[in-house]
Amino acid sequence: MNGHEIAGAGAGIVSDAPAPLTAPVLPPPGEIAALEPIERMKRRWPMVLAAGLTLLMVAGLARELFGEGLAALGATVPERPVFYVAFALLYMSPPTFDWLIFRRLWGLPPAGLAALVKKRIANEVVFGYSGEAYFYAWARARLKMVTAPFGAVKDVSILSAIAGNAITLAMVAIALPFGKGLLTPTQFNTLVGSVAVTIAMSLPFLIFSRRVFSLDRATLWWIFWMHCTRLVFGSTMIALAWHFAMPEVSVGMWLFLAAGRLLVSRLPLVPNKDLLFANFAILLIGQGEALSELVAFTAALTLLAHIVLIAGFGLQALAARVRA
Repeated sequence: MNGHEIAGAGAGIVSDAPAPLTAPVLPPPGEIAALEPIERMKRRWPMVLAAGLTLLMVAGLARELFGEGLAALGATVPERPVFYVAFALLYMSPPTFDWLIFRRLWGLPPAGLAALVKKRIANEVVFGYSGEAYFYAWARARLKMVTAPFGAVKDVSILSAIAGNAITLAMVAIALPFGKGLLTPTQFNTLVGSVAVTIAMSLPFLIFSRRVFSLDRATLWWIFWMHCTRLVFGSTMIALAWHFAMPEVSVGMWLFLAAGRLLVSRLPLVPNKDLLFANFAILLIGQGEALSELVAFTAALTLLAHIVLIAGFGLQALAARVRA
């Protein structure tokens, strides 16, 4: 066999030797450097969003403050300490009940209560549901605590709205037989339209619940009843606070007015809700000037609590950075 035949034969033989390892293809160093800021931004966006919403909270509080939001504090101030105890329980009820809910869902530590207080403040002084965006960003920045917070935050927020609508409709059913004579035909038609809109707003979430909600049915029902309890508790606390400020009006009448306040605050299609509630309350108990001052004082005291807590959280964060 000549050399050409040997070479030809060797060409048909498949070698058992392993193929040489090839190095993975990596992007050029310049591209790696360009990708690093993007990855850092992906990790930092929750902190950026939370910081931005905090600044909006401060701006909203400043707007309320310079818009004479605290002017009512110079009016007649309730002297009984129990008024302020009931007010404190009223103020802290939304974040406390939220904390109990997320404690069960995530094992939320007590430190999370501060984030839930900011959630409440953002919803009241920035715009609706900005507090949920803040709390979601806060949770995302703490992935060791929970890896997928969006579904739980979404479900809790939707159930809060549904519970509010359910309590509102229950209040309408209870109060309408007693208050129908106080309403003009136009007001009655507005009330009926508002009830229809309230029902229509809740129905899609109930019909498509399997597509909308992420949590299991038992947990959803528990959250719903927690929100209902929160609303009833809050109405009871504001009724007690007002009774302690004006003890000449019975607790039962204040409870009726607190239910009316909740009803008016949640119904759509009702313009100037505060004025409507004030007129309704004055019709029932009289003492228009004293009642107006009390309602205004409660609103101003809420704003003052917002300002004090935001300032306290800011000082706490500053002290933590100094210690670090």
